[in-house]
Amino acid sequence: MTELQAEQGAPALDVPHTEAKPRRNRDALIALAVFVVLALLPMVFSSKLLLDFVIRCAAYGLFATSLNLLVGYTGLTSFGHGMFFGLGAYGFGLMMQKTGVPIPVAFVATLAITFVVALVIGAICVRLKEIYFAFVTLAFQMLIHSTILSWVSLTGGDQGLRGGIPRPAFFGIDLSNHVHLYITSCALLVVGLLLMRQIAQSPFGYTLRMIRDNASRASFVGIDVWRAKLTIFVLAALFASTGGVIMALFVSGAYPEFAYWTISGEGIFINMLGGVTTFLGPMVGTVLLLILNDTVTRWTDYHGIVLGIVILFFAIGLRKGLMDFVVEWYARRRKGSGQ
Repeated sequence: MTELQAEQGAPALDVPHTEAKPRRNRDALIALAVFVVLALLPMVFSSKLLLDFVIRCAAYGLFATSLNLLVGYTGLTSFGHGMFFGLGAYGFGLMMQKTGVPIPVAFVATLAITFVVALVIGAICVRLKEIYFAFVTLAFQMLIHSTILSWVSLTGGDQGLRGGIPRPAFFGIDLSNHVHLYITSCALLVVGLLLMRQIAQSPFGYTLRMIRDNASRASFVGIDVWRAKLTIFVLAALFASTGGVIMALFVSGAYPEFAYWTISGEGIFINMLGGVTTFLGPMVGTVLLLILNDTVTRWTDYHGIVLGIVILFFAIGLRKGLMDFVVEWYARRRKGSGQ
């Protein structure tokens, strides 16, 4: 009983309570500063390619960071997380094409649909352990992908949603304007990252770490493991869906590839590149992967081989993501300087 009480009163679990408000304020100020810098970028650089790159980073960055809530913080490796990226793109695109509702209404409706789908799928998957969870999520993703391909009258089949996505102006924002789309994407990225940061550093986030490290012990001390896993599964799905909405707006459509298993694979690769033990690791991995894709495809048709070699370098050479390596190196350097 003494050991149990000591574990329940561990300092690590007290940190979110004692430092929550100053940390939240600091994170909010950093988020605001980052958004201001990103918003001013079009005034400094007139390159449309740069703005396109940042929009893509926003879409994939939200997706990859949401996946890390499962992989890095909860220990749930999902091979099917891309289904929610595709669901966000198709849900939003169909909502705009079929109903003509305002963009904010379509966005909220898309998140509501994602919530219901994630709740149903998560209720099944989170009961499973490790490898079974990974492959059942993959099975659900392939089911959704097959539905997209076969329901031609609704989804357009393998041609995707054609005809573009209507973008009626709202609150003075016109997403048919590229700069407005860029700033909106940056706002969604910053807000999404800020919310995920708060989740990761909240008492609930530390509960997820306990489940990741030892689910049996977490259950023993009174944590409802199934409910906690289901909650983070649904939350991660909502952020991934938001990334899909950004991508649908960017390409003015939705395509079956958005819900294919390769999207989930890219999410895993991004986390391997950037690292899963630091919050910004997936964002760094997103930037690295997109730069590699854009650079390698200009020089060779065998970009898959090059990317595979890079992944092997991180997996076998560094044995960790770039941000994980940098943080550990900096910690060792500070320790050496202190000694």
